[in-house]
This record gives sequence, structure tokens and C-alpha cells, in this order.
Amino acid sequence: FETKAAVSLGQGQGPKAEFAINEGKTGGNWVILQNCHLAVSWMPVLEKLVEELDPDVVADTFRLWLSAMPSPHFPVSVLQNGMKMTVEPPKGLKSNLLRAYLSFEEEWFDSAGNSDASRKAFRKMLFGLCFFHALIQERCNYGPLGWNIPYQFSEP
Repeated sequence: FETKAAVSLGQGQGPKAEFAINEGKTGGNWVILQNCHLAVSWMPVLEKLVEELDPDVVADTFRLWLSAMPSPHFPVSVLQNGMKMTVEPPKGLKSNLLRAYLSFEEEWFDSAGNSDASRKAFRKMLFGLCFFHALIQERCNYGPLGWNIPYQFSEP
């Protein structure tokens, strides 16, 4: 049997999410509601469902996870009664590169490539990809400035 239910909120997903919460309360499942910020009209229902959660009635293993972008429509009572976590990209190229490299398993990193030459090529390619990702992440801090301006070298 399934011990988790994931619902990506959007058009018409409110009833599915409500069903998943009700099933999770009785069955002790984990329920994950993704993109809550997209279901503005369903937020009052979510608020009511969370307020009705009674620890004496709900199964001990029940967990309700919500993911959302910051939104003024998100119910304050839900935020106040829950634990909050945030994930933000690290600041700076060095921190971003370090985070990328620390996410790789050492065994995987060391086993890539059949020969010294292919291992060296793989590591160069991986560094290039990680550096590009870090650069784009850092560049996003400046907003749209420079992204949409055609420069002389970018014209065909």
C-alpha cells in the first residue's frame, strides 16, 4: 500500500488534495501538496482542513507537507501552526560551486571514465557544467537586466 500521496495543486486539484488529506489522517500517510500558491481559491479550504486537525484523532504517522512560493494569499494560521523550511541557492560563485561538488558522491566522481584521458575530460566537462550553473544562479540576482538586450556579438 502507498504511504504517501502527492498532489500538485492547480486547476481542479482541490478535491484530490482534500481527499488525500482525509485519507492521510485516518491511514497515517504522508500528504505532499505542491505549488499551494497556485490554488488561491482553495486556500480557505486548506485553512479549514488544517484547523480541524486534532492530534488525538489523527494517526500518529500522518504528516502534511506544503510547498509554495511566497504569496500574500497563503493562510497565516497555516504558517503559524506549522514548521517552515526554506531552500535558497548559496551566494557567490565559490559557494555555489562548492555546493554542487559536495552533492556528488565521491565513489561516483572517482569511478567516472575508463582511462585517465576520459576521466580528465569528464572532470573538465563537469566543472564547466557546474561553473555555468553557478554563473546563471548568480546572474539571476540582477533580474532581467542584460538578458534581453541584443549585443553586437549575439546577432547572426
